[in-house]
Parts: sequence; C-alpha cells; structure tokens
Amino acid sequence: VSLTACGGGGSLGGIVNETESWTPGVFKPASRFAQRCASPRNGNNPDTSRPFADSPGSVLDENNWLRSWSNDVYLWYDEIDDKSPAAYDDPAAYFKTLKTTATTPSGKPKDRFHFSMPSAEWRQQSQSGVSSGYGMHLTPVSLTPPREIVVSYVEPDSPAARADLRRGALLLETDGVDLVHTQNQADADIIDAALSPQTVGEAHRFRIKDRNAAGSRYISLTSAIITTHPAPRVKIIETGIGKVGYLLFNEHIATAEPELINAVNFFRQQGISDLVLDLRYNSGGFLYIASGLSYMIAGEQATEGKYFEKIRFNDKHPTNNPFNGEPLTPTPFFKQTSGFFSEEGLLLPTLDLSRVFVLTGPDTCSASESIINSLRGVDVEVIQIGATTCGKPYGFFATDNCGTTYFTINFKGVNAKGFGDYTDGFSPINTPQEAGVTIPGCAVADDFSHDLGDPSEARLSAALSYRQGACPAVSLRAAKTKAKAKAKASQTPLDQAIDHIAQKPEWLQNRIMRPMR
Repeated sequence: VSLTACGGGGSLGGIVNETESWTPGVFKPASRFAQRCASPRNGNNPDTSRPFADSPGSVLDENNWLRSWSNDVYLWYDEIDDKSPAAYDDPAAYFKTLKTTATTPSGKPKDRFHFSMPSAEWRQQSQSGVSSGYGMHLTPVSLTPPREIVVSYVEPDSPAARADLRRGALLLETDGVDLVHTQNQADADIIDAALSPQTVGEAHRFRIKDRNAAGSRYISLTSAIITTHPAPRVKIIETGIGKVGYLLFNEHIATAEPELINAVNFFRQQGISDLVLDLRYNSGGFLYIASGLSYMIAGEQATEGKYFEKIRFNDKHPTNNPFNGEPLTPTPFFKQTSGFFSEEGLLLPTLDLSRVFVLTGPDTCSASESIINSLRGVDVEVIQIGATTCGKPYGFFATDNCGTTYFTINFKGVNAKGFGDYTDGFSPINTPQEAGVTIPGCAVADDFSHDLGDPSEARLSAALSYRQGACPAVSLRAAKTKAKAKAKASQTPLDQAIDHIAQKPEWLQNRIMRPMR
C-alpha cells in the first residue's frame, strides 16, 4: 500500500472566503481547503521532484482542512468534539483537539497516539534515520527520589559512544542539577534542555556513574547529527542444543531493510535452530518493514496464501482505502525488497522457523507488536520474554498539508486469524496481576548490569533457559511496567521532563505505512 497525501484544491482558484460560517456537524469536502496555506512553500517537493501544490490561503483554511479531513479519515470520527476552526490561530493546536476523549476498559486514553510534526523533519527522520542528539537512549527506572535514570543503549559512532558511555551507566547530574534528589520544579527546564537538545552543537555537562564503577565521572556531550543503526547487534550463541541467532532490532525505519536482510543471510549461513529477536526498545515505525521481517522469519510455506495484516478504516470507508481510492486488500507478507535502500524486487531470504523468542518491554509498541500478532496469525509460535508491551493495534497514513505532516489514527490492524484486540499489550503468561493478552513465555525485568546480547543478560538468559524447558527463577522479578504506568498519573512537571527523555520521536512509537517517495 503506497502512502499518498491529499490532493490540491482542484479548480477553485483564489483564496477560500475566510468568512464562511461554521455549522457544527456540517462538513465541506477536505479537498476544498487542501494545500491552501498561510505560508505557501516554494520550490520542488523532494518526494515528487515537482513543485509544491501549495497556494495562498490562511490559517482558517488550514484548520478547515484539518476539520473536514479528520471527519473523513479518523477512525473514531464520530467521537470528535466539533469545535469552531476559527477559534484557533495555530493549526497544530487545533489538530490536538480533533480526537476522541474516550478511555479504554483499563482507564487509559483510547487515543494516546495523535500528533503532528514539520514535514521536513518527518522526511529526514523516517527515510534516513537522521536526527540531532547525543546518541544515548535512557530509561527512567524510577521517577521518584532517589531517581534512577539509566543508559539503555548507545548509538555507534555517536558523541555518547565517543565519551565511552555504555549501557547501565547512571545519570546523576545535568548542568549542575541533581537528577537523583532534586524536588525543585524550576530544574525541569534545565534538565529538559540538557537531555533533549533542539539544535546541533549544544554542549552540556553530565555526571555519570558507570556500571560497576565505585565512583562517578564528568563528561561533556555536544549534540550532533545522529544516524541511527536500526539493527546494531547480530550474533550467534552456541548452545548444547543448537545455534541461536540474536538480533537486536531497535527501529522500523527505511534503512532497516538492508540491515535485516544481512542479518537473516548471516543466520542462514550459520544454520541457526532458534532466533531471539530483541524488540524491547523498538517502539514502532513502518509497517512494511515489520511485514518483511516477519516473512523472513516464517518463510514461504507458513505465509503462503495468508496475509500479514488486514487494516480496517472507519465505517465511511468499508471497501476502499480513502488515501488512494483503491479497493481494500490485506497487507501481504512482503517477499521482496522495497527498493528504498536496495534494488527493488529482490527476493528476501528466509529462516523458515516454526517459533521465535521475542524480548519485550513497555517500549515494544505498534509495528513491533504487529510482528508478534501477525506471526501468531500464521501459527508461528511466539515466546515472549520480558514485560508487557504498550498496546497499539492502530496506525496512520502520514499526511502533509502546508508543510506539516499529520498523524491521526486511520486504521486498526488484525492478523490472518482476525485478531487485533490487544490495547493493553501482550504479556508473558506468568506476568503478575494486570496483564495484557497472555502468550507463552517468562516475565523478566530489564537487566542493565549486562550488555545487550550478552547470554548472561536476564532476558536473553531466560530465553536460552526456556529452550531447555522452563522459565528461570529470575523471571519472577516481574518488570515494573504497571508500577511505572501508575506513577505517570501523578507526575509532577519535573517528573514529566525526566520521563520524556526516554521517548523516541512520536512517529517511531506507532505503525505507519510506507514512506513518501
């Protein structure tokens, strides 16, 4: 399925009359207002090499487009509180109101995934994996003093890597602010500025305690352009009952395809008997990447005649895709390369496995969950090791209007057996208390005392142990998923600033169709 943005304004010509009245519940076609911009873009659209379709317009035009477009394609369009588009002078702010306020049975917001971002930023991040930062990924293990903010992993060749920052290091201080004990709300801005640099070249000073170190040390990090390595660790673990392939897969971005192909080819050459797929920090991204990887795991025979995922739009679009007008057909298990970062149409290699071990955590979201769900849909046994996933069976068609790309929930996905109800996530079967959809496996807390891919790391060790018959005793130390979720409800601004540092870009926390071309 190709991603396409809404078209231009057709033959209307000129600027739409800003005095057009607003009548609640009455919606003009979105095409009447599409690409009529308060600040039209000049030059060529890099995705099409043709001039931008923008024409002179107004903020009201942009808001009217958002209102009509949301009413047409939002999955829960009939749950939007229809507010006047003339009451907002910022389209992005108006967009935030165009979603349901309902909650799930567990009390979570039904739509936790609604957002927008500048189109140029979306293009850069999604197609090349490039963004600004230090290249360190952090996990807030505890948000109440004494806080525990730990490095979960570091991007290769990044400022963090050059400072010898490694998994398990504790963050103690940023620009003189004590992260561990401070209760001062004024420190929130300092923390946020240091940990989330907005531009390249920002320098900040940190005090850290390395894993197993007796004391602490100071480091200075300068933000730079970071190129993400989606699959940075691929290795073979020799065991007495066969070779195990380990694949750390962190992001469903376009550049992941060649890395995943190389990994699968390596595993084929080595003759692995089992695969451990580490998705604990993979919060989502492009669905076609998830489909291709699932096919490479399951193989031709398991997927023959079956689909990866079927998407369902709202009741206005029961038979056709509203973004391209084509009849609705299931998303297949993609068997060939996409052509974005390799030659198009090459057959993907396969492992033909009947089971897979998946390492998960609360950051395992959306496109990553679709791997779990879709493999289960074709009877590949998925054994889950870790903690409950985040619960996002929904997705987007990213849509540009006037230089902003909007992500509103467009569809729900179900597997080849018609299942897609996991809004509270997937959980290993022995997860204590409020679990999501339970599947075979072991509940195991994240282990920051070992490197990812180390056979002694708790989750990987549990997967290796399960191959010989049972969950290890360590699995009873269930991950703090539910406790962390409850803590969020009473966060202070300082807690929010600290918690948000571990978040990946919002688009990477979801499932999205193909990138723009």
